[in-house]
Amino acid sequence: MSHLKAIIFDVDGTLAETERDGHRLAFNQTFAEAGLDWDWSIELYGELLTVSGGKERIDYYIKRYHPNGQPPNNLDEWIAKLHQAKTRHYRELLAKGDIPLRPGVKRLITEALGEGVRLAIATTSAFPNAIALLEETLNPHWFEVIAAGDIVPHKKPAPDIYNYALEKLGLTASDCLAIEDSRQGLLAARGVGLTTIITVNNYTKNEDFEGAALVINHLGEPDLSCEAIASTALNSGYITLDLLRHIHQISTGVI
Repeated sequence: MSHLKAIIFDVDGTLAETERDGHRLAFNQTFAEAGLDWDWSIELYGELLTVSGGKERIDYYIKRYHPNGQPPNNLDEWIAKLHQAKTRHYRELLAKGDIPLRPGVKRLITEALGEGVRLAIATTSAFPNAIALLEETLNPHWFEVIAAGDIVPHKKPAPDIYNYALEKLGLTASDCLAIEDSRQGLLAARGVGLTTIITVNNYTKNEDFEGAALVINHLGEPDLSCEAIASTALNSGYITLDLLRHIHQISTGVI
């Protein structure tokens, strides 16, 4: 019998398609509000996503595309204020209902809750952003641990956020399974030994996911089949808790 005790979810790109039509737009609204002529296109944002964390992304952009600019005296503080404004714009976008959950997310979470499997969040997204999405689309109280943002020293692909989540859950990596959407997330989860499922999106679909137990385009619904991109573990049209238990058993050597 599977000893899967908890599922740990990433947020951006995993629970919802927040990156292209959420965070990116909020960044651009913030830049315009601040009188900056910066505009992060869909293509450029794909490059910026290789940097984990919103504040870190702004810092990278300045150094990569405006190295000769005149930065404020306290760059870190200025970036932090920009990021606070961006969070406000992001929450406004969420409140409009323009960022729905990805297929299968709510179904799988509801199934897990019904069968006593514990839930947690492990994301590099700022805590207010993670909470905003959960409040608009799910229920924050369904997740025992919400590990987000600057709560740990190093962001993904470092494993810090997963170590934190496991510690707060009081579980080991062999008790849990992670669901991610990117190579950085995979490296972070595998860095602590977590069995990891990848649900790709348009930004991450061509990344290297070696080490993932299963790579799919989304979690699927009874009337919307998902497709396996890597691994033959998918034996139905959508991801069920029983399938996750089976994958977990194989990955942890229970079978």
